Amino acid sequence: MGAGEVARPVVDPADLKPGEAITGSGRISAARMHESEGPSLPFTPVQLAALDDALTLASRTTGLDFSVYLGELGGKESRAKAEQLHAATPRPAHAVLVAVSPGERVVEVVTGEEAHRRLADRGAKLAVMSMIASFKEGDLSGGIVGGLRMLTDQAGRPRP
Repeated sequence: MGAGEVARPVVDPADLKPGEAITGSGRISAARMHESEGPSLPFTPVQLAALDDALTLASRTTGLDFSVYLGELGGKESRAKAEQLHAATPRPAHAVLVAVSPGERVVEVVTGEEAHRRLADRGAKLAVMSMIASFKEGDLSGGIVGGLRMLTDQAGRPRP
């Protein structure tokens, strides 16, 4: 080898893997497929089933329409956003919305006119405090399920 010469390994093109090529300078260029992970879901299938059961039981037991919203609520405008979501439910007067924004550390409970008659503010505040305690322990789904159960107990059965 003389001064200034570069030694290049000899690569047989038959030894290249799919997506690899030999460039003009003799280097091997490789293209690899980038597979991004899908969005991570906040709940496991078991947790989703528990949430579904809690929502179903709450609605059947009380005759009210319970729903849960999980997502951003807009910071200082969280109550207005929660009320907007509540108003979009099929029967707002009979609806109870539990809106949780973990990233903003906000929980809102919005009740319609009929739901408010049966679910006092004090009962809703107790349910929210219970949920927050669970959230602080890292149990998002358990907190929501527990809160739904407390709200169900507070609302009771429908009056004939």
